[in-house]
Amino acid sequence: MTAVQMQLNAELFGALQTISGDEGLMKKAVRSLKRIALQKQAKDAEEMSMAELEDIVRQGEKDIAEGNFQPIAIDDLWK
Repeated sequence: MTAVQMQLNAELFGALQTISGDEGLMKKAVRSLKRIALQKQAKDAEEMSMAELEDIVRQGEKDIAEGNFQPIAIDDLWK
């Protein structure tokens, strides 16, 4: 964990400690953090999809290098 991350953790827990006596504020904080976590998960899933796409491209490049492909006329792409 970096020094910046440690500082951010301290700030986060300090802010939570400040509002810990107010149930309504704690519920808002939890909802907000859950929303942020869902956004991160969606972003991570998108990045995994990009990794999968890169794997497909690499496999295609490998197939082309090995001669394992059939050329397609450009006009046939729209059929």
